[in-house]
Amino acid sequence: MVQNDALLKKLRTIFDLNIYEAKIWTGLLQKGVASASELADISGVPRSRSYDVLETLEKKGYIMMKLGKPMKYMAIKPEDVIKRLKSRITERAEEHVKELDTVNTTSIFTDLELLHKQGIEKVEPTEMSGLLKGRKSIHDELKTLISEAKSNVTIVTTSQGLFRKFDALKSTLRRAKERGVSVRIAAPVDNANALPSDLKNIAEIRKYEGPKARFVLVDAKHVVFMTSDDKEVHESYDSAVWVNTPFFAKSFEQMFDSTWQKLERM
Repeated sequence: MVQNDALLKKLRTIFDLNIYEAKIWTGLLQKGVASASELADISGVPRSRSYDVLETLEKKGYIMMKLGKPMKYMAIKPEDVIKRLKSRITERAEEHVKELDTVNTTSIFTDLELLHKQGIEKVEPTEMSGLLKGRKSIHDELKTLISEAKSNVTIVTTSQGLFRKFDALKSTLRRAKERGVSVRIAAPVDNANALPSDLKNIAEIRKYEGPKARFVLVDAKHVVFMTSDDKEVHESYDSAVWVNTPFFAKSFEQMFDSTWQKLERM
């Protein structure tokens, strides 16, 4: 297999390698066993750099040095490399999560909270809004709002959006329900049997056939409006507006309440 730019680019991204490391590694995989000078010739990596690159790959667990002279290297099975890489990434992630779990007990967190409080006090109520770009960012913001909900969450969405939101938010919605938060969902659903049983246990669902709408209300304080038709926009370009205005949110919720009472239960 001849090295090519597309393969090298993918390897660099997936395996976190620089260009020289990717070239030396693929060269050794092709050769099986080779010396540093042979790998320099195969890969096109300068001979003066090949020793440093091989040492790095050895430390990362991609290759091993053979016993004996002249000094030669052997590639480790890609399957084993992937296992080792997954293990290291998992360990680092777990360590990072532990650090984040304890940071709120440190002076750093106190300083961050103070800075945020001082900044928020300077913000006018009319400025408490923001634009969310991309469906993942929208779902992340909804998770935050729902996780802090005290009394009620209202979701109005499309039939496709109902299943997407359930997949993205089910754990957050379940915990909200366990805290005593009322969760209600309105969507154009025709078949109640098609709804996930978990969803029916978490939320009260009603059939909504009015004007197409996508929004979420939380505690009559926060409103998140999706601004596009989800059938016509790629998830990367989906967008939403978040506003934190209790007066508007309360009025909006009261208007929707009258519609909710007329909807068919699912």
